[in-house]
Amino acid sequence: MTVEELLTIISGKLIVSCQAGHGHALRDTGTIERMARAAVDGGAVAIRCGGVGGTPDVAAVVSAVKVPVIGLTKIGSEGVFITPTRESALEVVDSGAQIVAADATLRPRPDGLTFADTVDAVHDRGGLVMADCGTLADGIAAAAAGADIISSTLAGYTENSRRLAGPDLELVSELRQALPDVVLIAEGRYHSPEDAARAIALGADSVVVGTAITDPAFITSKFAAAVSGAERQRV
Repeated sequence: MTVEELLTIISGKLIVSCQAGHGHALRDTGTIERMARAAVDGGAVAIRCGGVGGTPDVAAVVSAVKVPVIGLTKIGSEGVFITPTRESALEVVDSGAQIVAADATLRPRPDGLTFADTVDAVHDRGGLVMADCGTLADGIAAAAAGADIISSTLAGYTENSRRLAGPDLELVSELRQALPDVVLIAEGRYHSPEDAARAIALGADSVVVGTAITDPAFITSKFAAAVSGAERQRV
């Protein structure tokens, strides 16, 4: 798949992230696969998911859907842990994902290599790279390193990024102004259709939504809190 082909598919459309970590009630590869199929039935034009090797979610989703899959793997939970090494990125490609999502922040990577090293390795295997960024500086550096897609995935999750309750729409605007020609994907705490639409209006080519669509525990908690806080009318 080329960048141009991908852009044709995702432009102005929704991508859904289908993931469930260890300990989550939905932590099951078959469940993730069915979740992805349901998201595509609802209009998702691509799926983002994680898991290779012993947790083969990426391969299962690739086999289950006929849309592009953005694959990743998580190693640990601190620092750079989203597809943090060149080796882990190649594992994702070998699982069948057309696009590899990887941490592209300016923090040191566990294998001592650069993000550009990972990009080159994925390109050599025929894959595209989605750079998960937290700041404008991350995005500019990732584009210079050859990333095919710049995303705001890590906005609010790194020490140098803005900590917001909702999505960092300002970062989407900043990235688009600084990088007018890149494929730009908005991601990170998009919990309403209105916020997702706003990201497109500010210049994102596509938006990734995960928790607000695919996590019943999160969705239930919002309804439960609203019901518990409501005042009952007495007659």
